Order: sequence, then structure tokens, then C-alpha cells
Amino acid sequence: MADRDDLGSAWKVPPSRYLAGRPAEFAVGAPVSSYVTMPDGCRLAVDVILPDGDASTRWPTVLILTPYVRRFELASGTTGVEPSPNTYRYRDMFVPRGYALVVVDARGTGASFGTRDSFRSPRERDDCRAIADWIVAQPWSDGAIGATGISYLGAACDFLASTGHKAVKAIAPLFAVWDTWTDNYYPGGMLIKRLALVYDELMLALDHDRRELRGQFSYFANPALLGPMPVDEDAGGALATEAVKGHLANFRMPDFISEFKFRDDALAYDPGFTSASFSPYNYLDEIPEDIAVYAVSGWMDGAGYANGALSRFLTLPNAERRLLLGPWDHGARVNASPWRARIEPELPVLGEVLRFFDRHLAGRQTGLEHEDPIHYFTVHAEEWRAAKVWPPVAAKRQLYVAPGRTLAPARPNDGASEAFQVDFTRGSGTQTRYERIAGIDATAYYADWTERERHLLDFTTPPLERALEIAGHPVVSLWLASSEPDAAVFVYFSEVEADGTARYVTEGVLRAIHRAEARAPRNYRTTWPWRTFARKDARPMPIGEPQLLHFALLPTAWRFSQGSRLRLSIAGGDADHFAQAPHGRPPLLTILSGGEHASSIELPVGKVS
Repeated sequence: MADRDDLGSAWKVPPSRYLAGRPAEFAVGAPVSSYVTMPDGCRLAVDVILPDGDASTRWPTVLILTPYVRRFELASGTTGVEPSPNTYRYRDMFVPRGYALVVVDARGTGASFGTRDSFRSPRERDDCRAIADWIVAQPWSDGAIGATGISYLGAACDFLASTGHKAVKAIAPLFAVWDTWTDNYYPGGMLIKRLALVYDELMLALDHDRRELRGQFSYFANPALLGPMPVDEDAGGALATEAVKGHLANFRMPDFISEFKFRDDALAYDPGFTSASFSPYNYLDEIPEDIAVYAVSGWMDGAGYANGALSRFLTLPNAERRLLLGPWDHGARVNASPWRARIEPELPVLGEVLRFFDRHLAGRQTGLEHEDPIHYFTVHAEEWRAAKVWPPVAAKRQLYVAPGRTLAPARPNDGASEAFQVDFTRGSGTQTRYERIAGIDATAYYADWTERERHLLDFTTPPLERALEIAGHPVVSLWLASSEPDAAVFVYFSEVEADGTARYVTEGVLRAIHRAEARAPRNYRTTWPWRTFARKDARPMPIGEPQLLHFALLPTAWRFSQGSRLRLSIAGGDADHFAQAPHGRPPLLTILSGGEHASSIELPVGKVS
């Protein structure tokens, strides 16, 4: 099967059919580039690409702000090499269909001047306003601006919207965080150590024009890609060279992100600057309610990007907001379903964004208003579903940890326990949800899970008498005792097929010192357990005393087959991706069950047949 959108009835007009009815009408004009000066004097490199290169016609504009080089200079004599590997998909989708595309090197990157003082710096938010002012002053602009993009580019859409600029009508953040701290770098309060290191290597390669470092990143590895393309006025490239020299002062991610060990930690030299400063949720009140918003993510989208898409949808009061959740990894590079027909996704994500922009920027009649606001893909059923609310199911099913390492439908009356010694050398592998967010190729997601799961403490149901479908966040309640004052608790949920093959479904992680729950604030709505991750709320584990850890696994929609078993597995570390907790002191963890210490998992149950 595949993620085709023309099977079933989730859409009245599937994205693929809409796109087929919107063929290219214009040629992609040659990029025209220039420096645009920001209010503080910093000059940003900007490409403008127009349909047919026609600057005498007024076009709606799609804005892309990227730190990953808007366009590369190509080696002499090069043919057939894409100079804009990070942004060409937007060019080829929107420009031939009647949109101007504006691509900006973020300050401190590409051919732009300035330095990066933060990951997603608030200064970039100010730049968005200046760029929007510049766009609407151009003779080719019809005064309507939209924005889209994947990951960093997607969160930049939120920044643009939060400027309150009247020209901004619609944004489509794709695979983008709502909270950089927990959706990206510190899920469950645990630092993804490798992500910070690999991101740093990527930005050294790009920001410092270190071409010898680019080879490990497939998107930028072609040796025909030289340095950032100078703007038209910089014929000899002297200005671009000067700009790159300035980038040597950019922040370094491993140093920067370690300043924020708790979500509310502030920079010592800037007490008002916390992780909220570079997170979209912090600017909720600045986003006008008449802007249309379309959030897109996937079930295998990194450490928590799907949570970001859901929080954005749940939190914004905007009347026109939509949500699309597919069987994809970060950026929809891969259909991660084990039952896929092919690796590449078939649903045209940008085709759906085109339909959204056609309605809200170009004023076309698209029928989008007749579609449900939510579409999500159910893995193993291999079908799309539509919904009006999230979560799309109301029923819950509780499964309890029980003696004999089983999962049972009824709470055991008598208390029992299972202990295991944490092994800090074990990991989840190199083909996981965490690789793609670091720019590393992954295609065979969790193909080795049957073997890896054997080394974990697990609890398993008997074979299912009927198929079972879930949609939403599984939530665990673990009564746990630790021999150390801290622990990292990784929980994995799997389908074990009749032949014994274990299929990874989802996972969740919580650092034990962050077990205290809190009510989600109004700028950060959730339908799953929320916590502050604040320094004042951290509590060491009382050694040997049972404590309740109540937290959500990452959301998914999955159909478990009749005859399959459900499995809950627990680990105390992931050496392939996360830091240790506590350092050098692998704890003995004890999971309690039954009686007043009944550990369980709650499943959001949908269709059962």
C-alpha cells in the first residue's frame, strides 16, 4: 500500500486531484537578487523569482526565509545540478502556477551579512517584518504574502505571522516546532546530544563555507556546489566573501543549547532570553486571528514535531486552521510505514499547500472550505482519515502491567514488581526518527526493531481477538522506583505480528526529575500531560521509593491486526541519541504493578472490527 490520497473518502477533492487540475501555466523566471537593508543596517541577500520573469504583472508572494543557503554558486561548466537544494521544491511548485517566490538568506547565513546570535533568533522575526515591507513596495507584488517551508523554515512562518504585518494572509508551517525546547532538543527533558553536534557540523559547513564538511550531508554534498551565490550587484563576489567572514562569529549549537538545561533557564547575560525566545508559542498573542494556518507533520517526524503541529492547531484561535499528519519522517522525505509501496511519499504535500494558498492568497475557488480541517493517515490500515477535532477518537482502553511480564485489560489486585539494570551502552539504532532531523539519511525505519526490543524489559498482551485502531497519544502511568536520584525512562510501544516480527509504533521519554505535572498555559494547549520542565519544579527521585511518571508517547494513528500482540517496552537510556541520566550511574529501575501502584498504558481507541 501507499499514502495515496485517492483511495477512500477522506477528501472530497484529494490533493493529487487538485494538483492535476492546476498544471503549470508559466515558466520559472531567472532569479533576480539583491541586498535588502534591515532597520539596523544589516544587509540580507534576497532572490526574487517571478512567473515568466514578468515584473510588470502583480503576483501574490510566497516568502521563504532559510539559514541553509538560498542558492549556491556552481562550478564553471556545471550542468544539471540544482543550485537551490533547500528551496527548489517551492520554486517549482508555486512560480509556474502564478506566485512570486522570495527566498531570503537569514542574517548570518548564505550571502547575508550579520551574525547568528541564537537558533531562530528573535532578530530574524524583526527581519521578517522588514522583508514584508520591502515585498509590498515592489511593482510585481499584489500586496498578499504567504509563507511556507520545512522545519526551521516552517517556524519562520510563525515568526512572520507574529509580526502582525497586514499583507500576511496565510502560512503553512511544515514539520515545524511550536516549542523548540521540548519538540526538538529536549524531549521529555532529555538532551538529544547527537543532534546538537551534527547540526553544528552542518552550520559550520554552510555558514563558514567549509565545503570539505558538506560531504556528510546528502542535500549539500555535490562538489559542483561552491559558496553562497553573490547577489547581482556583487559581480565579483567580494561582498559575499566579506559576509561569510562575518559568519565566523556565529553561535555554536552545542554551547548554545546547553545554556538551557531547563526550559525556563535564561542566558546569564540576557535574563529575558529563555528557550521561549526562539519558540513560536511565545508569540501567540502577536499572530492576528485572521491569518489562515495549515500545519503539516508526520508520525515519524523527529523528537516531537507532530506535537508541535498539534499544539499549533489546538492553541491558535484562528478560525481558518488546518492539520495534516502523514506516515512521514521529517520533511516527508520518506514514507516510514513498514507496509509502504515505495519509499517516496505519494501524497503531494506542496499540492495541498498550493490549494491552501490558492484560496487565501490568490482568491481562487478551491472547495477547501468543504473539507474537514484535519486529515491523518492510519498506518497498517494504510488509509487516510478525516476529522473535525483532535483527538479524533473519544474512547480509551487501559492495559495494565501484570505478572508474567504481560499487559492485561484488568488491574491486578496484588502488587508485584519487575526490576532491571539500565545498560547505558544500548541504543535504538541509526535508522530512527532522530536521524533525519539532523540531516542524516534514513530510509529503513526501525527495520532491526525485533532484535533491539529483545534487550528491553517488555510487557505483552495475548493475541488480539479483533483488530484494534488507535489515533492520538498513548499515555503511560508508570510507578517506578530508582536506585539513583535521577533516571531517563524510555517507553516504546510495538505491534508484534503473528510471526513474531516486532513493529515499532511510537515512543516517549521522560527524565524522572521532571515528573511533576502542571496545567498547560493558554499559549501552549495540549490534550496530553504537560509539564513546565522548569528548574524550580525539578525533583530528585527519592531512592528506592515508588514515584508515578505519567506522560504521553508521541502521537500516532495505527491499526493493529487480529492475531497481533501489543507490547510495552522500557529502557533507561538510548546511547545512540541521548545523554545519560544520571551521568555514569546507571540505575536499577523497578516497575511496580497491581494494587495502589498499578502501572498502565492508556490507548486512544478508534475503529475496532
